[in-house]
Amino acid sequence: MLSLERHEKLLAYLDKHKALKVSVVSDLLKVTEKTIRLDLEELEKRHLLQRVHGGAVIRQDQKRLFPEKERQSSHQNKKAEIAKAALKTIEPNEVILLDGGSTTYALAELLGEFPLAVITNDIEIAHVLYAKENIQLTMLGGSQLGATTSLFGNQTIEALSHLYVSRLFLGTTGVSIDLGLTVLNSFHYDWKSTVIKRAKHVTLLADSTKFEQTGLMTFATLDQLDLIITDSDLDESIYAAFKERVPHIRLA
Repeated sequence: MLSLERHEKLLAYLDKHKALKVSVVSDLLKVTEKTIRLDLEELEKRHLLQRVHGGAVIRQDQKRLFPEKERQSSHQNKKAEIAKAALKTIEPNEVILLDGGSTTYALAELLGEFPLAVITNDIEIAHVLYAKENIQLTMLGGSQLGATTSLFGNQTIEALSHLYVSRLFLGTTGVSIDLGLTVLNSFHYDWKSTVIKRAKHVTLLADSTKFEQTGLMTFATLDQLDLIITDSDLDESIYAAFKERVPHIRLA
């Protein structure tokens, strides 16, 4: 098993159980305890967990990435402000794609005042949009993986290949100067790295807690972004550093 695959499984286990023991996960993954300890050391360096005697636990700070559901439901006021700012960038009759996520969900709730074609792979976003008369909705098929409300797989990507996207609103687990946009699992990587290449204009919607955070896999570089919209709580020094790389960054 490759180290990246182990790291993905270790983080998924931690997200579900909140803590892990080296002896237990070494048996589950059929590798030595030494290998697991080295994996945990590497993941701690990336600020994805906190090592303790005999294992690891979820980080206990405001920027922690786990539990994932808790992270997605947090900072709702910031996400609402970002969504309002994103709405102002959309022109009537555009074809937009909403990536799955809590901030893009907040944007979906605001749509419907003018005609728009919306593509998504997220079930909850589709549910918000399907009854809105001004919205021409296209729901991409695929398979639901884990607890996510988005659909993924070859079917999803194949359907996307036949569609034109003028504007993409994208989410991410973390975004940093050095590593770009990162996620924690391979199905998010496959989807996001593909969809970002299909859009004429790419907007990242990310609240300030995601800046200088890193996941496991980089799916895009900062150079692939046309616009970043975040909230006004972003640290001034981080804002200045990103402004040099992505000239169009807005504070909601």
